Amino acid sequence: MTESEKTFFIQQKLDELYPAPPIPLAHQDSYTLLVAVLLSAQCTDVRVNQVTPQLFALAHTPQDMAQVAVEEIQQIIRPCGLSPRKAKAIHELSQIIVDQHEGKVPQTFEDLEALPGVGHKTASVVMSQAYGVPAFPVDTHIHRLAQRWGLSEGKNVVQTERDLKRLFPENSWNKLHLQIIYFGREYCPARGHIAAVCPICSVVASSSI
Repeated sequence: MTESEKTFFIQQKLDELYPAPPIPLAHQDSYTLLVAVLLSAQCTDVRVNQVTPQLFALAHTPQDMAQVAVEEIQQIIRPCGLSPRKAKAIHELSQIIVDQHEGKVPQTFEDLEALPGVGHKTASVVMSQAYGVPAFPVDTHIHRLAQRWGLSEGKNVVQTERDLKRLFPENSWNKLHLQIIYFGREYCPARGHIAAVCPICSVVASSSI
């Protein structure tokens, strides 16, 4: 199977299984999405979605969040883990958005990644899902599957992102990264995975690009 045949098959199968994948993190706008993605670091989307209703009931705009004490934010988000660091980042980035961006979440990678607690992956999710800018956020699911499928030998998510962007058309990135996440959770877990019955691994995992 050639590289182009492999990527075509993967994209076709994902389109068949997940024609319209929803964003797994509950949110109302770019700001609540930003906060939810920040909270999802080393935490499941399910847990984040359990925590954010209480947080956003307290404050759902950067203006309001900047007025909330870090300790109060921390108390609410404690189930998400890393709560001291995340609470401080949420409070600080909210103040920066108010002071430097007229209360609106920045729409460039550079400005987003300059915010406390916001790395490239978080910025990529916001740019792709809130603003429709082509991006390919790579999380642990995508990193794992890209290696299983022989699409990347990257030792880190930066290299994996570069490889996937090269292989797949730009206009598919925003949808594709969600499709791969859902596929990884449903069919291609880290543990207990049986390649022979996996709808994609059974076809491509043993193939060399």
